[in-house]
Amino acid sequence: MSAYIIVEVEVKDPIKYEDYKKLTPATLEPFGGKFIVRGGKAELIEGEKEPERVVVLEFENAEKAKAWWNSPKYSEAKKIRHAAANSRMILVEGV
Repeated sequence: MSAYIIVEVEVKDPIKYEDYKKLTPATLEPFGGKFIVRGGKAELIEGEKEPERVVVLEFENAEKAKAWWNSPKYSEAKKIRHAAANSRMILVEGV
């Protein structure tokens, strides 16, 4: 079953966040991950807080998504993201 990581990002340091954006694509490849949405225009249609940046990643299954998130290859990029932005990452299985 396909799995998706949905990310909501509030960028605090745009310059540092650009470094994160450059590193991340190569970390996805070994796990078969790909971008479905990467920072396109987001519009709040219900709720209270307008999203600043939304990213959706697709993986073959939840195990590969978790393996990517926990991988040493992604750890450097993750540290940059933590320093440059506040974010929420949600793993959801699809149909």
